[in-house]
Amino acid sequence: MTDRTQPGTAPRDRILEAARKELTEFERREIEFRRKDREERAAELRLPLKEIKIH
Repeated sequence: MTDRTQPGTAPRDRILEAARKELTEFERREIEFRRKDREERAAELRLPLKEIKIH
């Protein structure tokens, strides 16, 4: 038997998949925002960001 035999499983799966996609998109935007913010602050402080290795 599969998980699809229970009523309501398919809509739940669609909701979970949509939530995963939203979270992935949010994380991508957050990473981009942090990168830009770090670059702007480095520029204000005149730090050579490309020479500093960020791990």
